[in-house]
Amino acid sequence: MSDILVVNHLQKCFGNLVAVNDLSFEVHEGEILGMMGPNGAGKTTVFNLLTGMLKPDTGTILFEGREITRESPSKRCRRGIGRTYQIPRPFDKMTVYENLLVAAVHGGGLGEKTARGYIREILQMTDLLTLKNHLAGGLPLLDRKRLELGRAMATQPRLILLDEVAGGLTEGETVEVMAIVKRMQERGMTIVWIEHILMMMSKGVDRLLVLAEGHRLNCGDPGEVMCSKEVLECYLGTEDDEC
Repeated sequence: MSDILVVNHLQKCFGNLVAVNDLSFEVHEGEILGMMGPNGAGKTTVFNLLTGMLKPDTGTILFEGREITRESPSKRCRRGIGRTYQIPRPFDKMTVYENLLVAAVHGGGLGEKTARGYIREILQMTDLLTLKNHLAGGLPLLDRKRLELGRAMATQPRLILLDEVAGGLTEGETVEVMAIVKRMQERGMTIVWIEHILMMMSKGVDRLLVLAEGHRLNCGDPGEVMCSKEVLECYLGTEDDEC
């Protein structure tokens, strides 16, 4: 199995705070890699480093064998790295369809005519087809989350970074979101998924990476990782509260 993303010894500090600490990991092509960690573990900072919103102090990022460590966010998007945000950020005064069109044309580099057919596929994958002409600003949270996934897909990513797409949803709604993520994987997308909901990470990912204080705590089979001594101590604490 080839690696679509390789991170080597990534370090990012904000003053005296070490947000990402000598972090190395790889993402296998076609997999869903879950990423968990306590608040402040560095997960969002990692995503911002991967997308180019932040530059690392040291370390390298390789995407499809090419180093992209210093490339701009727009160039990484055109290379095939997409992302969602924990709080959906659609263009509220545009329709669902128009939001997807903007992403496909300006993020994915598609011509408007070519984009139309691709957008219809996305509308079907995200269960938004009946809402395509609705203004994004009037959508309930679940549909805004669906649109956030759709806008990321519209950029034609080969690697997509999902930032707590199930946050704030009911248990039934999280199942619907997980089904969309699985469809994305079936369509050939590789996914890195930050989530705090244990059920999503145990059932929805192929491997699980756990961070603590910016460094790699454990990575591997979700069930084994969640039951590992170091992860249990990190989440539940020890007598000395060392995590």
